[in-house]
Amino acid sequence: MLLPSSFLRRNNEFTYVAFRHKTMHNHTRFPILSSACFVAALALLISAGNLSGQTNSAQGSSATSASTNWTTAQDHRNMMQQLGITKLRPGRNGNANATNNPANYDPAKANPFPDWPEPLTLKNGQKVTSAEMWWKQRRAEIVEDFEREIIGRVPKDVPKVTWTITTQATDRVVGDLPVIAKQLVGRVDNSTCPSIEVNIQMTLVTPKDAKGPVPVLMMFGGFGGGGFPRRPGEPAPTNRFGAFGGGANTVPSSTEMLIAAGWGYATIVPNSIQADNGAGLTKGIIGLCNKGQPRKPDDWGSLRAWAWGAARGLDYLETDSTVDAKKVGIEGVSRFGKAALVTIAFEPRFAIVLVGSSGEGGAKPHRRDFGESVENLTGSGGYHWMAGNFLKYGTAESSFGSKNAGDIPVDSHQLIALCALRPTFISYGIPEKGDANWLDQQGSYMATVAAGQVFRLLGAKDLGDTNDYRVAKMPPVNTGLLDGELAWRQHDGGHEDRSNMKHFIAWANKFIKHTPPATAPTK
Repeated sequence: MLLPSSFLRRNNEFTYVAFRHKTMHNHTRFPILSSACFVAALALLISAGNLSGQTNSAQGSSATSASTNWTTAQDHRNMMQQLGITKLRPGRNGNANATNNPANYDPAKANPFPDWPEPLTLKNGQKVTSAEMWWKQRRAEIVEDFEREIIGRVPKDVPKVTWTITTQATDRVVGDLPVIAKQLVGRVDNSTCPSIEVNIQMTLVTPKDAKGPVPVLMMFGGFGGGGFPRRPGEPAPTNRFGAFGGGANTVPSSTEMLIAAGWGYATIVPNSIQADNGAGLTKGIIGLCNKGQPRKPDDWGSLRAWAWGAARGLDYLETDSTVDAKKVGIEGVSRFGKAALVTIAFEPRFAIVLVGSSGEGGAKPHRRDFGESVENLTGSGGYHWMAGNFLKYGTAESSFGSKNAGDIPVDSHQLIALCALRPTFISYGIPEKGDANWLDQQGSYMATVAAGQVFRLLGAKDLGDTNDYRVAKMPPVNTGLLDGELAWRQHDGGHEDRSNMKHFIAWANKFIKHTPPATAPTK
């Protein structure tokens, strides 16, 4: 999600965890390249000069000074050229008093494309009437559309990851609860392009007094305190982001609630997998796989790369004796809520998901014109999350004419449907506390209702809302629809899911069959 300007001051709270290896960001001189990387670099030098020369010859002469250090604007323009696009429509302006292309917040104008793609109809028009047809035919069709047009394809030859425990401690606490903590680095084999290093940062924390392996919630970097736990007596970590919309968090941290419930948690740092900007697309895991070259139109974007990184973190968790690897969930908020949804949709080993305030590119339908729009994700600020092909749907002028959200072959309700049968919890807050209307909570609820038919076909329970998605209305704030594998709750907090964590834990325990400890662990 690209938030209005008042929301853009945000970083990854876990990025202070240090790499044990020098990263590409520390390179201050032109790197020595392998032969394969040199060819890629030469192509980039030529291409960068051509790109810049089309708009400014002076700029073109300086753009060749580095091979893999394109600006976001250069990379974005390159993808437009690959697709034959000459003009994109601008994204909506989310500021409340905007006069230049303001976001729509009128519900009467929010549904220019009211009929969404059918989740249970094959491309040949045949209805899907059995679980077998879903698993063998329809699901594969939806996956193909998402990979080709929306989030991109993971390369077949992604290098292997080797995990190392860099720090381990048994004298730490979360809140007042004793824990075992491990800091890990997943080093990606970069022998094909040594100039690009990828070292995935992850921290694993489990209850010290656990009697056996515990369920674990893997959490993408987002809001609040986190990272390596403190020692008893040290100052408690503070939430350096505060509470969106003002005020303060009044409930325990999500991590404290998890530990108290007998869960563990793993924090994984998205930016250690792939940068959160277009300039980073020739670096990180995407750049490593492409040997420093720019993406092709169906290559993966950052959302899919972060999901890949989470799956590699799960590879490690499957080897750790403190973890019940069959009960590992995934969580994220905002852009990392999008990533959490993509992760569980495409990685079947994750058992459960909490999707926080994900907005456009997450649970919000592309076809809804309310708040953030498709054009906000085809512009240079958000395109890196998506496959290059996604730019087509923000096109005003091109060799193929123009396209819009109504031309996208799939939509968010089908992404939610891909999560079935894993329990899926869609979470939002309220605009008054900072979970802006920009996110389109109502549209996300409609998408969750529309996904329910797939859960029901497969023998699971959905939200229980029997209305057609076109007319379905969100329940009141703090009313949870938590009886089924597909769940919804809008809490009365801001742009976070901490306010829903206790509800998520109680709901998740039912489905993963986890019994919390009778009393809180002793120090």
